[in-house]
Amino acid sequence: MLALFVAFLVTEAVHLDIELRRQTISASPTELAVVVGLLEVGGFWTAVARVVAFVLVMGLQGNPPAKLVFNSALAVIEISAALAVLSLLPPLSIDQPVSWLSLTLATLVIWVVSVIGVGAAITLTEGFPGWRFWAVALPNAVVSPLCVAVAVIALLVSRETPWAWALIAPVVLGAVAIFRQSARASRERRTVQRVYDFARRVESVTPDEAGTKEIVTAVRELLNADRAALWLPPYLDEGPRLVVAAADGGVAWYDGPGDSDDPVRRRAVADDGTGPVLLSLGRSGSQEDAALARRGAREVLGAAVSTAAGEPAYLEVCDRQSDLVTFASGDRAALESMLTHVNAAIRQQQLMAQIRHDADHDRLTGLPNRQRLAAEIDALLAADPADARAGLVLAALDGYTDVTDTLGHAASDELLLVTAGLLREHAPPQAVVARMEGGQFAVLLPGLSLAATERAAVRLREAASTRARVAGLDLEVSLTIGVAAAPVHGSDSGTLIQRADVALLAAHTSAGVATYHPVLDQQSLRRLQLGTELETAMAEGQISVVFQPIIDSRTADIVSVETLVRWHHPRYGDIPPEDFISLAEQIGRIGSLTDHVLGLALDRCRRWLDQDIALSVAVNLSARCLVEPDLVDRVRNALREHGVPGELLTLELTEGSVVDDTVRNSTVLADLHSLGLRLSMDDFGTGYSSLSQLRLLPIDELKIDKSFVLGMSTSQNESFIARSIVELAHNLGLRVVAEGVEDEVTRDLLAQMGCDKLQGFLVSRPLPEDRLEGWLLARTGVRSAPPGATHRRLFVRT
Repeated sequence: MLALFVAFLVTEAVHLDIELRRQTISASPTELAVVVGLLEVGGFWTAVARVVAFVLVMGLQGNPPAKLVFNSALAVIEISAALAVLSLLPPLSIDQPVSWLSLTLATLVIWVVSVIGVGAAITLTEGFPGWRFWAVALPNAVVSPLCVAVAVIALLVSRETPWAWALIAPVVLGAVAIFRQSARASRERRTVQRVYDFARRVESVTPDEAGTKEIVTAVRELLNADRAALWLPPYLDEGPRLVVAAADGGVAWYDGPGDSDDPVRRRAVADDGTGPVLLSLGRSGSQEDAALARRGAREVLGAAVSTAAGEPAYLEVCDRQSDLVTFASGDRAALESMLTHVNAAIRQQQLMAQIRHDADHDRLTGLPNRQRLAAEIDALLAADPADARAGLVLAALDGYTDVTDTLGHAASDELLLVTAGLLREHAPPQAVVARMEGGQFAVLLPGLSLAATERAAVRLREAASTRARVAGLDLEVSLTIGVAAAPVHGSDSGTLIQRADVALLAAHTSAGVATYHPVLDQQSLRRLQLGTELETAMAEGQISVVFQPIIDSRTADIVSVETLVRWHHPRYGDIPPEDFISLAEQIGRIGSLTDHVLGLALDRCRRWLDQDIALSVAVNLSARCLVEPDLVDRVRNALREHGVPGELLTLELTEGSVVDDTVRNSTVLADLHSLGLRLSMDDFGTGYSSLSQLRLLPIDELKIDKSFVLGMSTSQNESFIARSIVELAHNLGLRVVAEGVEDEVTRDLLAQMGCDKLQGFLVSRPLPEDRLEGWLLARTGVRSAPPGATHRRLFVRT
């Protein structure tokens, strides 16, 4: 009897645990002891020995009283059901095969009763467990016949000679050890499969707050934990965030993960290379035990998560849902494997957040840009169409162009930062301060009438009138201000900004502050006149082009020139390209202007070909052109007319035009690409596109916006963004061009990142055709045509 009790203790202590939420299915070789007991001591004492051993083992494992009572009762029912079945069958005899079948049937009855009992308990407490429960439990039925076979063989051999137990005992113990090792291996295999499933799940999460919550939920579910939390440090204009997931769906949480002095978090994020930490109540120091008690947790797995900003985030999971299974070293390894995917997902999300942030914020000052300002105005006015009031102040920094031309971009950027700081400091708390372009800022004043806006504009101008130390010089900071207000001057962002801009133009010739008045629209007649002269200007050669060389970052070959349009007006002088390009778009002349620029570019390319030199030309394509039905035919005819192969032409597109639904749903990009030319996305990073969208478009290259490039030599964050874009673009098979390269440090950094082409003042400023020829003669050589190529290439002499 004592030996039987010991056998039950051993077999009950060795089990394979399969978790289903808060419940655990345990498979053990207990049937070995059951069969021996039934044959040797009878059913009553077998039942007593099993129940006592079962209660003792479960009590030592720390199971709650309710589970202890339920499982003890279930053990009694299992043995009773087996004895009931045996009572209907012939008496047991160890040497009769019929008895072997009877024992097999009895042990199978024990398994059936166990599965039904556990399934009923799960259904009553948590709802129907689903078919996965039965699928997981079914393989355990194989254990019963195997145990019967081992027990019968052992008894038969031992009756021949008692010394057989000297051989049987090691075999049985070995079988138990193998079962235990199999249980461990099975758990490890399930963990590996869950990690694989986790990786696939994380790959598809969206780069937003919902995606972050999905990551935390996936971690919790993989480890079958009660709770999981991810603390993220401040990033961009967002404060720190705590994202939580709990098995019961609740969001109430403790403040441990967000507390930098919490001992669990401090130990997990310590840069000691040990990876995730596993702490259990009563097995750690007093501080850790207090932290666990603060969480109401028995055990915690914690780990550091890397972020794009460099400051570590913190991930922790608390308590397994199962009462029987606790976190083990395998779970620590599983979490460490998951961290690779979590780190990549968080960095990708923050990169996309950076790109989205940069799309509506100025990179230099961090202020909202024109696009964001327009959205803020429209949202404000749409919230209360009848009574909404808002003032808009446009402020131009006086002398900005002179500072740039005299002292350079670094000095003018410093001046812009000073001005932005002054406006933020002196604008009302509810105001939205934005940077428009160049040296122009805007201040949106919600709720102010026209008169109040005018007073606020005067105060802002007075507050910003100061002297600032810039590039070693004391410079005067002063603003010219135009004022408009809603609903007096308009009820939408476009009208309000346009009329504030008209007032700003008038302010340059007045006392420095001007309010919009319809009479000021007369000054807009200049734009109308330019619109009527656009076709004549192209015919008479007033509208010309300049070329900016682009070089290969590795070989220094000049591989292309970007064609930029210029208009020298006989009365107004040089007109900024953005002025007459936007004008051409508004009056429907952008197609003619594009054809004119394309013709000049291809003509220049043809003359280089006549000199046996292959030099590609790039031409900017307006979003309006992409919706013109004859665009592809016009480009094809231009290539044919000038005899230029398509591979020597690159069309540069804006992000907005590429991701526009009308363009994406048409074949215009594919039709252009079929001409053999290359398509390039210009100013990448300033719009709303993502690299995942580019996989669906026939884009050949990206041009990193110069706002990312200009600060690379002094900002690690800028370098990180540029490197990420280069790597992700290369993974999609795209080439990368960096524009705005103005110093050798930036050039070297880009070359190390693997950026393919470079463009900027370090290479050359945009040059008219005659000066370009002189530049080429003075600074370049001609490289022989490589094998298989038709034409020679130019390279920059070093």
